[in-house]
Amino acid sequence: MSVRQLLESMDSRELGEWVAYHTYIETIGDTRQDLRTGIIASTIANVNRGKNRPAFKPNEFMPYYTKPKQTETQMLETLKGAFGQGDK
Repeated sequence: MSVRQLLESMDSRELGEWVAYHTYIETIGDTRQDLRTGIIASTIANVNRGKNRPAFKPNEFMPYYTKPKQTETQMLETLKGAFGQGDK
């Protein structure tokens, strides 16, 4: 599907919801693949690390990883407010 076809079949609100979903809830594509690879790499590193060494974390094996500035709960609350889905 081309970008033109996508924009003809999806309004700006739905596109914004997909962007927010990708950004705050469930990453799609390379970032998600990097996380999966980081989990595998950290598992292998941890079973081979020396005694009294701290455990490796998946993000230590992910290029360009930045720690989120909000917790998952805060992100969900932000999204609910942005799309008018607050507590009713």
